[in-house]
Amino acid sequence: MAVIIKTDEEIELMRQSGHLLAKVHEELHAALRAGISTLELDQIGEKTIRELGGVPNFKNYEGFPASVCISVNDEVVHGIPSADRILKEGDIVTFDTGLIYKGFHSDAARTWGVGKISPEASKLIEVTEKSFFEGIKKAKAGNRLHEISRAIDDYVKPYGYGVVRELTGHGIGRSLHEEPNVPNFRQWRRGVKLQKGMALAVEPMITMGQRYVGWLDDEWTVVTVDGSLAAHYENTIAITDGEPEILTLA
Repeated sequence: MAVIIKTDEEIELMRQSGHLLAKVHEELHAALRAGISTLELDQIGEKTIRELGGVPNFKNYEGFPASVCISVNDEVVHGIPSADRILKEGDIVTFDTGLIYKGFHSDAARTWGVGKISPEASKLIEVTEKSFFEGIKKAKAGNRLHEISRAIDDYVKPYGYGVVRELTGHGIGRSLHEEPNVPNFRQWRRGVKLQKGMALAVEPMITMGQRYVGWLDDEWTVVTVDGSLAAHYENTIAITDGEPEILTLA
């Protein structure tokens, strides 16, 4: 499948979708506390999406049962919210969610701490977020896709962290997942040439220990094999004539 180039009008609709999603993440962060269940947080996320005029794009996507993927500690992505999963002080929690607005998808993820977290966990979250911004420095028309991947990998590796390879970022637009895949690790192939009108979800997934991951029996939740903490940071971006535009920041 070919990469779909968006018109300026379509990017404007994606911008509107992304700005709504930024508000959803603000609500989720504000609600995060010790003693709350991940199911309650999912309900807050879905309620906010719908009140803003959006439609949750994760809910029932390939059978996923919730509107927000909520992953805790060693869970990398796609954690299923549960009334039995009660958060406690010191946990780190990733919210990965998206919405559809006027026919266009947005997708973003954030990892936060519950109350006071360890310095090590805080550093992991910080490096994961910064790796995203290092990556998108290369997200310019005329560059190749692999330059984004390499920049993320090169930033993370000196810290001794693992960069997950089984899951990648992706194109996005009228569909949640479009071409191309956007790896977070060095590629030998150069990948597609970036051009104005491309929209990408760039999303480093970083582990404190080894990079290896596995799937739980629910066939959704991805965890680190060695039990180490994981963090995830994602935004939907648009390639422009100049610097990339982050569509999912307020």
